Amino acid sequence: MSRAFIFPGQGAQTIGMGRDLAEAYPAAKAVFDEVDAALGENLSGLIWEGDIETLTLTANAQPALMATSIAALRALEAEGVTVKAAAYVAGHSLGEYTALTAAGALTVSDAARLLRKRGQAMQAAVPVGQGAMAAVLGLDLDGVRAVVAEAAQGDVLAAANDNDPAQVVISGAKAAVERAVDVAKAAGAKRALLLPVSAPFHCDLMQPAADVMAEALDDVEIRAPKVPLVANVRAASVTDVTLIRALLVEQVCGSVRWRESVEYMVGKGVTEFWEIGAGKALSGMVRRIHKDAGVRNVGTAADVKAAVEAFNA
Repeated sequence: MSRAFIFPGQGAQTIGMGRDLAEAYPAAKAVFDEVDAALGENLSGLIWEGDIETLTLTANAQPALMATSIAALRALEAEGVTVKAAAYVAGHSLGEYTALTAAGALTVSDAARLLRKRGQAMQAAVPVGQGAMAAVLGLDLDGVRAVVAEAAQGDVLAAANDNDPAQVVISGAKAAVERAVDVAKAAGAKRALLLPVSAPFHCDLMQPAADVMAEALDDVEIRAPKVPLVANVRAASVTDVTLIRALLVEQVCGSVRWRESVEYMVGKGVTEFWEIGAGKALSGMVRRIHKDAGVRNVGTAADVKAAVEAFNA
């Protein structure tokens, strides 16, 4: 069996995530301790006992989700299942940093600092209220691209996340996104709804954040990943460090090609996807992309035990 390890993006965060992993596995607790030290604050306290509104702030959610995923991976490793059990790693948006950390290309500390900076830069790139995002359900990518072309009217508007065959997220100037919601409904979308996000991610309005990340990534060592990364903006595997660095910058404004990434991995023989960390959003997407794919969630200590038993069976 060939498997891929996949790592969630924003929206998966919940208060208490990863706590039972930290209590059951010293190696998982060490991840949260390392992130706290790297950021110089008690982020783990916010994750486990804070309020969801504060955790959901982009600058907090990004390192928090990475920490939870890597803690789950460390728990798997403590039970004898390493990242090399996967043929590929991939992550949704910020999850790409988690995937690179899982594959040994980034240290936990560097990933935490990069994601804190990324979250702050993405939030600062567009004044609150000037950008928006919306999910379009029931139209494929070509259909959404037609909606974007009609609704843009000179404003920035893009297909930001091609999540699965029936879900594409658009991003851009608020007025353009609002026009697109109406155009999408008229075009036959089952639903088109504005998302409760604080900035228009993965469109050209994020260029100031891309510039910040280019500078930040120049100062960080990236090592060759132990397992190939399927990159968001390429929907293909990469191992070259120079290219990975460039794609992480491109990713800030570029589209998350998740549907194509899953199709690529399936085409390369992957039959099982392990979603490692909080939530089950990616698992649902994988099932809609390829109904025969096996899916496993690894976000709790019980999940780790079950995954290891299945792996060793």
